[in-house]
Amino acid sequence: MRVPVVEKILSANDQLASQNHALLKSKHVFSINIMASPGAGKTSVILQTIKGLQGRLKIGVIEGDTSAVTIDADKVNEMGVPAVQINTGGDCHLDAVMVAGGLQQLPLDDIDLMIIENVGNLVCPAAFDLGTDINVLIASVPEGDDKPYKYPAIYRGLDVLILNKMDLLPYIKFRPDYFKEGVEMLNPGLQTFPVSCVTGEGISAWLDWLEKRVKEEIR
Repeated sequence: MRVPVVEKILSANDQLASQNHALLKSKHVFSINIMASPGAGKTSVILQTIKGLQGRLKIGVIEGDTSAVTIDADKVNEMGVPAVQINTGGDCHLDAVMVAGGLQQLPLDDIDLMIIENVGNLVCPAAFDLGTDINVLIASVPEGDDKPYKYPAIYRGLDVLILNKMDLLPYIKFRPDYFKEGVEMLNPGLQTFPVSCVTGEGISAWLDWLEKRVKEEIR
């Protein structure tokens, strides 16, 4: 049974998430919430996405982190893309309030695609709607093939799964079929992209799919 105060927090969060979504829609911005465990390669995938879509889409980024260090936001800014860093103050996830604050600092009229990088965690982010169009999880080969079985909540709420670091598959005990079975039990037919940010494997498929989805939504 849920504690009533938790229900109130989530209800308030959901209301503000709806406002975030309405704001982004009014500005014709397609938004994605990228989640992952620490070290799965969120920032690497985001940088590859920006690199591949520059000139095709106008992009903005919100970076969530548990500290005030702006390493990831600085990398994005260096690519000529507007980015803001949100310090969660130690919280293990972003919420709709934090995202609303970040949106106020970005030029939404000049953005087609808003990428939100959530805090590295496979538990808390699944519970907090941010108001994005889709939820994306970046899993990685080194994490192991049992993550769908251990963290079912985050896999159930996904629209897209990116399996990163495929270049390490020959060197790590990872059973793709076992991993896929776990994913399919929780989220049948989930759109999945096996990729490597090192070799570039699968990145173009992800970029083409994302560009098509953005243009379908914002036109």
